[in-house]
Amino acid sequence: MLIAEHVDKHTWFDGEIELDESYFGGRRKGQRGRGAAGKVPVFGLLKRGGKVYTKVIPDAKSRTLLPIIESKIYPDSIVYTDNFASYDVLDVSDFKHYRINHSTQFVDKKDRQNHINGIENFWNQAKRHMRKFNGIPKAHFELYLKECEWRFNTPSAKQQLTMLKQIVKGKI
Repeated sequence: MLIAEHVDKHTWFDGEIELDESYFGGRRKGQRGRGAAGKVPVFGLLKRGGKVYTKVIPDAKSRTLLPIIESKIYPDSIVYTDNFASYDVLDVSDFKHYRINHSTQFVDKKDRQNHINGIENFWNQAKRHMRKFNGIPKAHFELYLKECEWRFNTPSAKQQLTMLKQIVKGKI
């Protein structure tokens, strides 16, 4: 709980930011479609070469995502997304918006900066970390997600231990 409170104290993001939504939950065997039914939707921002921020969301619609984006990213920043329709609103925003079409490529061959592989890497790490718990109650899911965020943003074990001590002592 202390970690979750600490990681939400992030300041604003600027520069190049990758945005993506993901869905956490068990695998749907033999089911067709996107596979999001019954899963927990999550939205994430990753500053290239920097930190990640995540938030559990009720849905992945523009009206849900845009307030998060506007409250965490400075105007005039460069944002990279996939072609998900909810990001259409960014085309007429204060951000410089680039898209990558994941159905055809993971990195734009004409512009090698145009990708969202960093945030996809975070989703992969978070899902791998959570898989070992063999199920997480939805009521506690956000705490586990914030732990993954904290671990990603504080990569060395020594830094993690130092920070945990400071959090417990109330110095952070």
